[in-house]
Amino acid sequence: MKTLLHLSVRLVAATFLVLGFSGCDDDSGPSLTGDNTVYELHSVSNPAISGNVTFSKQSDNSVLIVIQLNGTQSGGNHPAHIHADNSVDGGSIVLDLENVDGVTGRSETVVTALNDGTPITYEELIAFDGHVNVHAAPDNLGTLIAQGDIGQNVLTGESKTYPLLPVADPNIDGSIMFEERQNGETVVTIKLDGTTAGNSHPAHIHSNSAAEGGGIAIDLNAVDGGTGVSVTNVEALNAGGAITYDDLLNFDGYAQVHLGVDNMGTFIAQGDIGGNELTGESEVYELGPVADPNIHGTATFAKRKNGFTLVTLQLEGTSEGDSHPAHIHNNSAAEGGGIAVDFKPVDGATGMSRTTIRKLNDDTPITYDELINFNGYAQVHLSTSQLGTFIAQGDIGANALTGESMEYPLNPVSDPNISGKVTFAERKSGATLVTIELEGTTDGGSHPAHIHNNTAAQGGGIAVDFKPVEGATGISKTTIRALNDATPVTYDDLINFNGYVQVHLSSDNLGTLIAQGDIGQNALTGDKVEYTLNSVSDPGISGIATFEKRVNGTTLVTIQLEGTTAGGDHPAHIHNNSAEESGPIAIDLTNVNGATGRSRTQVTQNRDGDPITYDDLLVYDGYINVHLSPDNLGTLIAQGNIGSNVE
Repeated sequence: MKTLLHLSVRLVAATFLVLGFSGCDDDSGPSLTGDNTVYELHSVSNPAISGNVTFSKQSDNSVLIVIQLNGTQSGGNHPAHIHADNSVDGGSIVLDLENVDGVTGRSETVVTALNDGTPITYEELIAFDGHVNVHAAPDNLGTLIAQGDIGQNVLTGESKTYPLLPVADPNIDGSIMFEERQNGETVVTIKLDGTTAGNSHPAHIHSNSAAEGGGIAIDLNAVDGGTGVSVTNVEALNAGGAITYDDLLNFDGYAQVHLGVDNMGTFIAQGDIGGNELTGESEVYELGPVADPNIHGTATFAKRKNGFTLVTLQLEGTSEGDSHPAHIHNNSAAEGGGIAVDFKPVDGATGMSRTTIRKLNDDTPITYDELINFNGYAQVHLSTSQLGTFIAQGDIGANALTGESMEYPLNPVSDPNISGKVTFAERKSGATLVTIELEGTTDGGSHPAHIHNNTAAQGGGIAVDFKPVEGATGISKTTIRALNDATPVTYDDLINFNGYVQVHLSSDNLGTLIAQGDIGQNALTGDKVEYTLNSVSDPGISGIATFEKRVNGTTLVTIQLEGTTAGGDHPAHIHNNSAEESGPIAIDLTNVNGATGRSRTQVTQNRDGDPITYDDLLVYDGYINVHLSPDNLGTLIAQGNIGSNVE
């Protein structure tokens, strides 16, 4: 039986309806103050029915509650109530409202107290922990036609959605949405595509990231297979302790949906949330093949909201049934180094490994920003029993290549079949990866290689040691951070270095050179001019003199004669004036070797010590003489005008 107070509320409402007031301003009753709050009433069993409920404050401190629905039918009589708690959790009736009339879709109730007699004001109602339910009929209270949260349970409009990715079934995916209530609690809604009617899929928020795995932190309502939907009100952790919407957006966790209560080990959807959300910032590093040319891939470092890193290795060419240990090692791949961070092994069937990195193996914390500047490389091994065999490898962080590089030719010396190139590639740290690639070397050979000071024409001491060139591959890879004397040297320093690269036959035969080329400031620009050297005393000897411009503006002068013979040693010079006029020696050139007919000279100045550039030589008033021998300078074997004297 209803209380007298409740009956009086109904009588007041009835009187208002008879007189046609509905809360209007009139001397015979309370007037509206203008304070009102409107809440949405959503459809439940019938999608055609929805509307709102309005709470209006009246001058006598009573509250006029008006429900207005669209889509109801004539003859309908729909009980309505305010229930305790939110609409997701449900709760007992705390206040009866007038039934909604099917014809008008309207219900009006004036309220001063709850059903239990507790007085309630407008201000208390719009902060109330409750919701409104409208039922199908007095004899069918179990079917709801409209429902909506009120008071502190109303959504603020703040929300966050995270993707839920497929796991066991590629056809099932979806999202999980967190919506903030006025009281700081959260409505968590999972929506999946691809589930089937009749199934029920347990769902939870777990601790840690999905890549790490972790225990259940919060139980969510099971996903209904027919709709793919689960809705849960979250206000606390399973272990006790409140958790707010703001807490959830920073929670160290992930959402997981399981196949069934009897198959919790099979996951149908999964996604990181909160602090583990990916920010969109990422770095991708190439993992090149090592032992097997068919295996290669990438390592993707993705930044999480909490500053940690999700590392995803994705390889092509691996095989089902295999498991490949993987790590970050210290230093560059060219240098090698100990393990700094363990990854989860790469699954041969998928070629994938996903690992959340929060710290190094020695427990030193490390962030995404620190990892993408780390002095290291990623390496994937064949197996735990064959760690010495690498299937993929790539530099990361500070050792990543910037894309800036310089390539220099390495010309044959003792063996015309051996030649190649040396490539200097800039690392993010400013250090340099130097790669020598030769053709014509043979399996079993090991060829020491270095950067020497000065030009190849001048010769000079060793400045930097490279790793030896392996004969089987013709390759040497070395990371250069400093000269042999420990002087730091950057990529920019090296591509301006006064030096040349030289590859030797073997460690016990350093005097035999197999390849050689100028680098840095000594590299040739491609600008050159050739001058004819005519025969003089011997009509069988003639040739050319080639002047080539270096990056630093100096000149490589190469004399190449035909008709000389082994054992000959022929002094050569640039003289002032033209050959017809003759003149004194201005610049000494390297003697021409009779066996090869060649002389190569680095020209930077004249005999007086005055600097002279390539551009100066192009207009120089001079000529070249090549003499028979050091003790017979009076006999010329070749001669030709240069510079301004050439027509």
